[in-house]
Amino acid sequence: MWERISKTLNDVEEWFLVITIAANVLLVFYQVIMRYVFQNSLSWSEELARYLFLWYSWVGTSYAVRFKGHLRVEMFANMVRGKARKWFEFLVMGIWFLFSLFLAYQGVKVTRFIAESQQLSSAMQIPMAWAYASVPVGCALMSLRLVGDLWNIWKKLGSEEGPA
Repeated sequence: MWERISKTLNDVEEWFLVITIAANVLLVFYQVIMRYVFQNSLSWSEELARYLFLWYSWVGTSYAVRFKGHLRVEMFANMVRGKARKWFEFLVMGIWFLFSLFLAYQGVKVTRFIAESQQLSSAMQIPMAWAYASVPVGCALMSLRLVGDLWNIWKKLGSEEGPA
């Protein structure tokens, strides 16, 4: 079942990232053409590009977990060998998971506050909650991926026998 969820998540994230990045490139290109060729700046395209950037950045954090693409400091991890290294990795991933849950929770609180205040964006007049919602969505997706990584490390820990 986890494999099916993971595959669906992979597909949705990939398509979402491709579409939003392509849309952002087109929007920025359109804005440059309008500003420098036609001497007419569009406020809505800049605002939409900014919000798309937020969304693909936060959803991209989940996608980066899939490929182990986040930056890490390996100094302490390289000092540990054998089974202790796997326990260290489990601890690090657990802390990361808890932090992403914390960010998702705080993001929900902020998004709810913004939604309740009915704040609108200046140019497009859309609810600002849509922009803020990128944080809890991205962090929740990242948490799902981290659960999978934690489970894989746990299985490796359980299958190893002998001293560290």
